[in-house]
Amino acid sequence: MTPKTQGFIRPYHSRLAVFFRLFDFIWIFSLLWVFVLLRGISFTSIYGLAGAVSCILFYIFSDIRKLYTSWRGGNVLGEEIKNLWLVWIGVVFVDIMIAFATKTSADYSRLVILHWMFFVPVVLSLWRFFIRSTMNRLRKRGRNSRTVAIAGAGPLGIRLGEVIVSSPYMGMRLVGFFDDFKEKDTLIKQGEKSFTNRGNLDELVTWALSGKVDMIYIALPKKSDERVRELVEKLSDSSAFVYVVPDLYFLDLLNARWVNLGGISAVSIYESPHNGLNGWLKRTEDLLLGSLILLIIAVPMIIIAIGIKLSSPGPVIFKQKRYGVKGEIMVWKFRTMSVCEDGDVIEQARKNDPRVTRFGTFLRRTSLDELPQFINVLQGRMSIVGPRPHAVAHNEYYRKLIPGYMLRHRSKPGITGLAQVHGWRGETETIDKMENRVKDDIQYLRDWSLWLDIKIIFLTVFGKKARKNAH
Repeated sequence: MTPKTQGFIRPYHSRLAVFFRLFDFIWIFSLLWVFVLLRGISFTSIYGLAGAVSCILFYIFSDIRKLYTSWRGGNVLGEEIKNLWLVWIGVVFVDIMIAFATKTSADYSRLVILHWMFFVPVVLSLWRFFIRSTMNRLRKRGRNSRTVAIAGAGPLGIRLGEVIVSSPYMGMRLVGFFDDFKEKDTLIKQGEKSFTNRGNLDELVTWALSGKVDMIYIALPKKSDERVRELVEKLSDSSAFVYVVPDLYFLDLLNARWVNLGGISAVSIYESPHNGLNGWLKRTEDLLLGSLILLIIAVPMIIIAIGIKLSSPGPVIFKQKRYGVKGEIMVWKFRTMSVCEDGDVIEQARKNDPRVTRFGTFLRRTSLDELPQFINVLQGRMSIVGPRPHAVAHNEYYRKLIPGYMLRHRSKPGITGLAQVHGWRGETETIDKMENRVKDDIQYLRDWSLWLDIKIIFLTVFGKKARKNAH
């Protein structure tokens, strides 16, 4: 299967990339300030504007040159520094054009600008070299490392193993190979190195489900396409990051993106769309909107709490264990039923459910029972937009019936989501209803953007389908 559109596989943005982006802006602005002060000149608004415009241009050009792509899995410092200088040359060129077009070039000290234009890329390069060297030393000592397993002990798998073992700076610890055609615990020799075969591919799945391995590289031969498909499907029920080396079949799966491991290309299959920069953007969105919404709904929440207390006996807040990104979380809602179920067997709410109180019926139809979850958002347990969290008992039931069901947990659960605004909420008395919900959840993760979140929030408030099947 070929990709549907050019550029479908997305570049990966790590937390280190966010760190570099932030400090690049700080260096650009602060170096201008320092050179202005050294010349004994006042740092006027025109210099501040020049620094701000340069940061914006640097942001745009760095994305074009992919300056902040992930480097775990390859020593790309030289390429990164080259791209950094090219980006800065572009920034300087546009800055000069703007200055001449606005006839403001005479307002700047030429000596200040020349020093600034030269020393910014020098300092940014040295800064990168220092951080990379520090990270390499830490990873060689076993810090910031991840456990890695390789599926397939053929030539490609062996080469991957050699790269990982001989490159401790990548922060990867190889736990062994898994191959259907080699005996368990046998040594696989390649030159002077020896690797252990831990078992067959089914045992790899067991390792992944038990959390013994963080990353899995599938390096099976082309003739094993069906076995690879089967393995990928089984691994979707685990929390391990999965990479394939490479098969174009996988380019249409969840958040597929190219990664590099010592010069060997692989395709990331199951990763969260909210890693690195996207994760920071998503969290910022949750904090800003969540805080604003909580200020607006504080008084209505107090009134609702009083209404619950007066209308039926029991607690105001209903707490239930549900699945999040890293296992179980405790989700808060206003109590709408006369019972507070949270166990191995939980009956879904249905139309005219006798367990729902009269006041609870109003809360559920208007979705006001979900308001306490904005506290969960500020706690970092949930997001405003994302796949709706299901009770643990429901997860354990549906994960056995729907392939890829657990992929929806690659993101924090949300108060609302794409499935909800499409009308897939409420009771799922037939399996196809849950399949449609999961399909929309995975589509949301594949297509995520801040604009999509804003659109879903708007449709949750004003759309008709969002209130469909609310009972």
